[in-house]
Amino acid sequence: MGVWRMLLSLVLSAVVLCGCAQYSSDQCSWTGSGLTHESHARDVEQVYLRCAEGSLQWLYPTGAVMVNLRPNLPSSADLRVCVKPRRDSRGATVLLERAGALRVLLSEEEQAAGRVRCFSLQEGALFLEASVQRDISRRITAFQYQLSYAHTADQHTDSCRPCADEELLLSVCTSDFVARGRISRVEDDDDADEDRVSVVLSISRVYRQKSRVFVSAGGGRGRDRWTGRVQILQRCDPRAGHAEFLFTGALRFGDAWLGCAPLYTDFLRVYQAARDAGTNPCTINTD
Repeated sequence: MGVWRMLLSLVLSAVVLCGCAQYSSDQCSWTGSGLTHESHARDVEQVYLRCAEGSLQWLYPTGAVMVNLRPNLPSSADLRVCVKPRRDSRGATVLLERAGALRVLLSEEEQAAGRVRCFSLQEGALFLEASVQRDISRRITAFQYQLSYAHTADQHTDSCRPCADEELLLSVCTSDFVARGRISRVEDDDDADEDRVSVVLSISRVYRQKSRVFVSAGGGRGRDRWTGRVQILQRCDPRAGHAEFLFTGALRFGDAWLGCAPLYTDFLRVYQAARDAGTNPCTINTD
């Protein structure tokens, strides 16, 4: 990557943009082709994306592409970016660039496995470096990206640590879903990332949800009335049982990921203490 470090230095200091740069009409997604870039493959093509989510397709990768995420959001200081490659993505390595330094975010092998990687927007720009290939046909580097604020529930999806009291209270306010229930079963998904498992939840009460994470299970009064599936890291070792939890989490590329999930009795203790002290960031009906 030494050659690219020198090229980056030249590009960043001189602010030279490749004349063949292609921009999407909606500034959320970009599709470009290395065939138009092949004659000057040592140039770093600049791409600017200004949405909270979108996608990128680089056909027949040659040379390199710098993807600058410049979202039209109130503040970008605490933004977190997640990248989900297509399983047929190949032909380039996805790196992070900051001040001329490069580090690997997704290798070609990790892209083929469908690995999702997240990073802080402050860590740098996405840098796509094409692999050296004599035949670039049938090679496409493609991924989706999604931005979220670091203080939302999504920050807990990559960690198995228990949430602190303040994190838990904020998670109740900012999560894409909040529900009360139990773990019904844990399933291995052969088609999913080997680092995660699917957890089927039986829910007695839904406080908030987006995109129908939980659907009716037909239960009556006093029984579980909703069911849903969430994702969690395998190393978190989720177990089925009768214990009742408060489940919170975030939607990532259409999948529901579990965030803070304390025992319901522990949540009540924290919530009631904050309510008595007047420090609750928001309220829910716990009756």
